Amino acid sequence: MSLTEPIIRIAAKGDGVTASGRHIAGTVPGDVVDAEGAITPGPHHQLPPCRHFASCGGCALQHADDDALSDFVRDRVLNGARGQGLEPEELLPVHLSPPQTRRRAGLHGLRTARGAVLGYREGGSHRVVDLAECPVLHPRLAALIAPLRAFVAAHGPKGMVGIDLTLADQGVEASLAHFPLEGLGPTEAALDFAREQGLARLSFDQGYGAETVWEPVPVTVTLGGVPVGLPPGAFLQATEDAERRILADAAAWLEGARMVADLFAGLGTFAFGLRDGRKVLAAEADQAAHLACKSAGARAGGQVLALHRDLFRSPLQPAELNRFDAVLLDPPRAGARAQVAEIAGSTLTRVVYVSCNPASWARDAAVLAEAGFRLTKLRPVGQFRWSTHVELVSLFER
Repeated sequence: MSLTEPIIRIAAKGDGVTASGRHIAGTVPGDVVDAEGAITPGPHHQLPPCRHFASCGGCALQHADDDALSDFVRDRVLNGARGQGLEPEELLPVHLSPPQTRRRAGLHGLRTARGAVLGYREGGSHRVVDLAECPVLHPRLAALIAPLRAFVAAHGPKGMVGIDLTLADQGVEASLAHFPLEGLGPTEAALDFAREQGLARLSFDQGYGAETVWEPVPVTVTLGGVPVGLPPGAFLQATEDAERRILADAAAWLEGARMVADLFAGLGTFAFGLRDGRKVLAAEADQAAHLACKSAGARAGGQVLALHRDLFRSPLQPAELNRFDAVLLDPPRAGARAQVAEIAGSTLTRVVYVSCNPASWARDAAVLAEAGFRLTKLRPVGQFRWSTHVELVSLFER
């Protein structure tokens, strides 16, 4: 081994890697490490913007500048494709979400003898890092960290509390799990908290599912210009800017398609944005999301038709798929093995595939390629800024 080695890439879990295969945490391409592991920062090594970076498990790559971060996102996606023998005909520029744009957060709170701690868990640990800041969060979510900590300190149970925050049209929705409200005092305190903080909704899960205690007006999220009811815990893309980027790509790639099936549609994130000039079938298994999409679709003129269907157990069959000009699918991390097999056996010639897992996407892409589809366009997306979580939007044609 030479006395010093340059870092040439970032591995999937965020460690820098040398040509000899050494993994060095906290490094990026261009850094140099010696035999003892001492790091000489290179041109793409930046000062982490958050004081919690060394301990918090929420971010792994705050020491990487935007060039290194973009390269990491791109390479994760390309390596997934190439692992299945696929090469995109056109690789589009990486989209990186800016800081302070995350509109969803999952935090943990714990009452202590001195008050409470509230934040993310340490990497590989159950210990909660008590947040003083979070540069990835939208400012309206970050502003609730201190008030929530005080509320947990005053009224929280003995055990760990889960706190989910989502930015909706009306403000922030907060959902607290493992947080029993025992008696009139804590309930009134919860209502006062929601009122003082201007929350759009406050719900508690005391072991029987989310129960809303505060919602002055129905909470919605606007998708493709349509206000859609937002059920507690419903899935949203992590940032609005990434959602707009993915939707713009999908709309351009589906130009001319008059009948589109949006599979794993959720609330209708893409269905409502694609409805102009076409009919869209929005298929979703989650009942609450399906009903919200169905209701909004009826109010929006009927161009979006919601279908309640579990596409893992009952995928659309070729005879059903053949009625459409194109399909868009955005499955969970596990991918869409069963549905992709049916798409491969259909007469469809255009598929837009949005994915939050390059590995499962590549596996499904190989099935499409075997059925004659070409990977014509591919855009890597890094909406979970400074994390190792990578997403993408792709177009397959045959």
